[in-house]
Amino acid sequence: MFPNRPRTKSPAMRRAALATTLAGLAFAGLSAALPVPMAAAATTCPSTALVQPFLKYADEGYYWLTPGGSFEGSTAGWSFAGGAKVAAAGEPSAAGGSLGNDSLALPAGATAQSPFMCVEPSDRTFRFFARSTTPVAAVLASVNYESVLGNIVVPVRLLTATSTWEPSEILHTGAAKATEILGGVVHLALRFTSLGGTARIDDVYIDPRRR
Repeated sequence: MFPNRPRTKSPAMRRAALATTLAGLAFAGLSAALPVPMAAAATTCPSTALVQPFLKYADEGYYWLTPGGSFEGSTAGWSFAGGAKVAAAGEPSAAGGSLGNDSLALPAGATAQSPFMCVEPSDRTFRFFARSTTPVAAVLASVNYESVLGNIVVPVRLLTATSTWEPSEILHTGAAKATEILGGVVHLALRFTSLGGTARIDDVYIDPRRR
């Protein structure tokens, strides 16, 4: 009889395993506590302007605005489906330093995804403003990672939006573990899906902790 041979994982199996790992990190927020080997950050992302958009909400963290994440002017690279669109009326706190006129509208079933962005291990969290134009809206926030095994979409958190503009809770990207698994810097996109009600999203930021 032949000895048992190790079973080689197919690309689909490896992709599923990676998605499971990242999902566990995103839901539990464990990526913030996991060390990353220095070799995982062999290259760096382009520098970004940092601001403190959530100071009014007792969050002193520095963040960078995702491309088109204010929904003012160009939204090049964003993808919209199911009726998602940019519409008049933005969040009123002037988080980015000036008051905006527009925001992302997400009717029930609609999805919007940001452009893919270069992230380092330190780009561990993201945050944005949300409200509902219906009595209540449920918004699923996800991250979409590019990899050699194909894009990997990981649900992060299901959030409830009410009639008042409020910042979301601090959500984890899983970037620390993703850069360790995938090697070097990686590219992710943020995805927002309305699972019920009509939601508004505005001023989408990523926190480069300790960059």
